[in-house]
Amino acid sequence: MPFGLDASAFAAFFQVIMIDLVLAGDNAVVIGLAAAGLPADLRRKAILIGIIAATILRICFALITTQLLALGGGLLIAGGLLLLWVCWKMYRELSVSHADEHEATEALADADLNADGSVAGKSKKKSLKSAVWQIIIADVSMSLDNVLAVAGAAQHHELALIFGLGLSVLLMGVAATLVAGLLHKYRWIAWLGLVIILYVAVKMLYEGADQLLGHTLPMIPLIKGAPPVPGVH
Repeated sequence: MPFGLDASAFAAFFQVIMIDLVLAGDNAVVIGLAAAGLPADLRRKAILIGIIAATILRICFALITTQLLALGGGLLIAGGLLLLWVCWKMYRELSVSHADEHEATEALADADLNADGSVAGKSKKKSLKSAVWQIIIADVSMSLDNVLAVAGAAQHHELALIFGLGLSVLLMGVAATLVAGLLHKYRWIAWLGLVIILYVAVKMLYEGADQLLGHTLPMIPLIKGAPPVPGVH
């Protein structure tokens, strides 16, 4: 295979890229919704604070989450359950009204995209303090979701893990608005990401249960492969 990677490693890279795209875009939309009711100067400040906070939180969570998942089956199960909750949240967010999503996209782009004479002008007015608190609370949850999903998808492939965590930070720090616009235009990407995160959650739950039961659960294609043969690498 190219670059010396096997099929499972390529699958891990694909999964972490899709997870990063979807969750970074999702996080950006939440930031945009929170900032949409602010005047232009405060809106830009709130969005900047949100993106910086999300970037820092991703780095901090990455330092601890990967180590926790390596400790054993119980934490894999806990991580899998948390990702199922992430899937439910994503499903609800994907069902958000087109009007609300448009308001968030306008706020992020700081542009009057529908030529109605205002930027996110239909959003409820709020203070900078309330918007920033709303953004930070969302950032904590969504940054943990992102790091956990990437770690779960790439837990057996260190290069994919490092790449996925680095890409997550890069997308939030540099390209959050661009990614949010991409997901707004091509909704199927977000739905594909949701399916991948659901797969990662199920895989983590099964692997965690298998570890707790002494590797006695049956093999399932794409979920649990054959155990390694001693002395064979």
